[in-house]
This record gives sequence, C-alpha cells and structure tokens, in this order.
Amino acid sequence: MFAKLFAVLGGLALAFSASAQQVLIPAPPQLAASAYLLLDAETGKVLVEHNADEQLPPASLTKMMTSYIVTHELEQGRLSEQDLVNISVQAWQMGGSKMFVREGTQVPVMDLLRGVIIQSGNDASVALAEHVAGGEDAFADVMNQTASMLGMKNTHYVNSTGWPAEGHLTTARDLAILAKAIIEDHPQYYPLYAEKYYEYNGINQPNRNRLLFRDESVDGLKTGHTEAAGYCLVASANRGDMRLISVVMGTSSENSRAAETQKLLAYGFRYFENTTVYRAGEALETARIWYGRSDQVSLSVAEDIRLTIPRGSRGSIEANLQLADTLKAPVSAGQQLGTVTLTLNGEVLAEVPAVAVNAVEEAGIFARLIDAIKLFIKGLLS
Repeated sequence: MFAKLFAVLGGLALAFSASAQQVLIPAPPQLAASAYLLLDAETGKVLVEHNADEQLPPASLTKMMTSYIVTHELEQGRLSEQDLVNISVQAWQMGGSKMFVREGTQVPVMDLLRGVIIQSGNDASVALAEHVAGGEDAFADVMNQTASMLGMKNTHYVNSTGWPAEGHLTTARDLAILAKAIIEDHPQYYPLYAEKYYEYNGINQPNRNRLLFRDESVDGLKTGHTEAAGYCLVASANRGDMRLISVVMGTSSENSRAAETQKLLAYGFRYFENTTVYRAGEALETARIWYGRSDQVSLSVAEDIRLTIPRGSRGSIEANLQLADTLKAPVSAGQQLGTVTLTLNGEVLAEVPAVAVNAVEEAGIFARLIDAIKLFIKGLLS
C-alpha cells in the first residue's frame, strides 16, 4: 500500500549514507531537587526531566499565572497600564514578600505588575486579582480556566499568590508550559522578568532570581519559596539561536536552586543544538503521478522542520517518506500526499505531512486512458 524511502540526511535533500556515526552524550545531571525539567523553548523538546508530572506546591511560582493573565488583559485592551487599582485591606494585610502598597491608595496596573514579577509581592498579586476579577476566588477560577487552555493538565490554583492552601498544586512540566507561553504570547512584557531591581514606596528590592546577576544569558522568570514547597526557580536563558527553559522545584536553599538550575542550563547548551532539517517548499523528492499532464510531482514539507538534537548528530537523522503506491492527478500545490518521519537512533523526532510543491492538472482523456492501461498491466505483473 505504501512506498517507503529510507535515507540519512546529508543536506536539505534525501540522500543515502553508507554509515552513520552515533553521537554519544553524557547522562543528564542528577539534581538535589524534588522535581525538575529542561525544555527547548522553540521546539518544545524536553531534554531532561525528573518527577516532572508530580503535583507539588508552587509557592510564588503561582505568580507566573497571575502575571500571564494580567499581561493578556493588557494586550487585549481590557486593561491599561495606567489604570488605577484600589488597594483593599485584604491586599494590604498580606504577609510574606510584599511590594508595600498602602490600604486605601490607588496604584497603576503597571506598577503592580512589576511588584508581582520583580518583588514577588503578595499584596500586589491580590490587588490585581481583585481588580481583574472582582475577588481572589473569582480570579482563581480564571487561573484554572487559563491553565486548562494552555494544556497544564495537572495544575490547580486556589489563590493568586501561592500562599499555602490545600489543593494548590502544579508540576514542573506545567510550569514549563506556562513559561513558554509567557515568552511567546506576550513578548512585549517579557523583558519585565529580566529587571533586576524595582523601587516602590521608597523601598528598593532586588529580583530574587540570582541567576540574573550571575549569567547574562538568563532573562527570567520567577522564584518561589515556602516551607512545603522548598526553594523553587523557573528560569530561561538565550544563547545564540537557542532558548532553554528550566524548572527546578523543592531544593534546600536560595543558593541551591540557582546552582541546580545552572547545571541544567549548562548541560542543555553544551550537548544540544537546534537545526533546520528541511525548509518548506524545497523539493525533497519527486514521485510518479498518474493521469496528470505531468508524470512527476515534487514533494516537500508544509513548514520548516526545526529539531532539537544532540550536537553533531544531524547527519545521523533518518528520513522515511511514505506515499501511497498510486498517486493520481489532479493534485493542488500544498496538498498532502504522504508523510515524512524523522528518526534518530530509533527515536521518532518528528512526523510531518509530505505535500505537493506544485499543482498537477488532470491530463486529457487519451493520456488518462494510456495511464489506465499501464496501471492495469502493472497490477497484473505485481
């Protein structure tokens, strides 16, 4: 039923290779943490994971969702950066990390957003939750709906701050999904996560993400700590054409969460790379087509294929092109005619549609009759 072509990639076209040398990389680091995950932000490839789906208390990593919702509201025009937010008694009385807003005052949305992201202000988070949804319980409903839409399957929010509460849980994998969404969905506001200091009400506070001060490639995202959660850090770093997202949960100290995160990032950047295997529209192969004005159709991929792979292993990627035994005109440009499956050392890296580069119109009745006879004879012989 299907015609198959196996090859080793040696450029942008399918080509055969007598041998493919396997690239060896060391085992990933073992971290002193309850759960962790390392993700390529562009391709979504998970490079390292441990207990990534275990539900754990997120502490102030919760505020990533609070800030995501607020920036979404800003970009949708339902909030303005200079909108004034009334500071309630409940917001003012919040304990833990604070922005130090005063009850009864009004504070611009943008100031509170900085207070959430940079100062990890519980008071700022509650004030924004009340402003957006009318109350923190209602805002938690919005948080859970947003988590569901993003594909965060094992997350449940009870409040906007990460203040300890029964049933307030997430996972390393879900936090990586959220971090990726923050970076991609609201790029205008992502630079806030790289700001090292913010002063409000005469109090200048540093960002609790120590990697911002140690590593120039790190530009986000958020820290968290409670007794139950331990010390947690979601970080992102960009080096060259590669951005990695690291999630580390349940370490023993501020220094430990930074050091363990550095181990993950160093491993990812050292041993992996992103590469464009095929570009959309570039012919990969030609195939026989029947009943058409042309007897050949060029095949390509619908979109560029970008993969995260071990460094130096590009030449070992195998491509398997699957087509129906009989392709028949007419076909339109971009129409799917088969599938390209890319594997590396037996692992499937991607499976994407193989599409027609060019349209092939149906031939005249005489040419179609000739092809019908040829196919009939071919069927008898096979």
